[in-house]
Amino acid sequence: MGVVVIILAAAYGAAVGSGLPRAAYRLSVGPGEPWRAHHPDGRPLAGWFGAGGAGRRRAPAGVCAAVCGVLAAAGGVRPETAVFVGLAPLVVLLGIVDLAVHRLPDVLTLPLAGAAAALLGAAALLPRAAGSWRGALLGGAALGAAYLLLFLVNPAGMGLGDVKLALPLGVALGWYGWGVWAAGAFLGLLYGALYGLVLLLTSRATRKDGFAFGPFMAAGALTGVLLGGFGA
Repeated sequence: MGVVVIILAAAYGAAVGSGLPRAAYRLSVGPGEPWRAHHPDGRPLAGWFGAGGAGRRRAPAGVCAAVCGVLAAAGGVRPETAVFVGLAPLVVLLGIVDLAVHRLPDVLTLPLAGAAAALLGAAALLPRAAGSWRGALLGGAALGAAYLLLFLVNPAGMGLGDVKLALPLGVALGWYGWGVWAAGAFLGLLYGALYGLVLLLTSRATRKDGFAFGPFMAAGALTGVLLGGFGA
């Protein structure tokens, strides 16, 4: 049964991931700019799911398939697994947009936070659930508050989009308890710090240059959720 769940989760990730390039293309704009509605050649761009605006963006199907597969392997046949796998492609989409334009759109981060809280609340009512909905809510509030503090201390080094992304990631980490929450939160900061250090050492950036931090936050949260899922 576990192998079947992993295969189904990976297939879901691949299917959804293949259609993310269009949404990523439309959302990858600067602050205050409208979402893209046309191909680069001027043709109207219909819908949000499918190939990218120019048809050249590589579909993140492999990334989504891998993430969904490992989440299913860690969570097993438990209700929260469906929640984590179901929402994972949205986190991947946020990472793609952040890498492209250093922006995490509210249209994704805030609904993601609400969906994570609501769906884990429903999962907590089902048999075999291995986490705490109260812990998830507290985890989301705590990580959001922590990133808000970092933003207030150093606005140049942290964006409000990162603060909003911290809400759903904190919800996911808090589900498995404060130990997992602390691990995921710390690893997100560590991954980002190591990447920044590499950029400095290789002279690819200076101390004043920024970089997309959302993917590292997501990677830290993924690591924490995997630890929690395998340990549950």
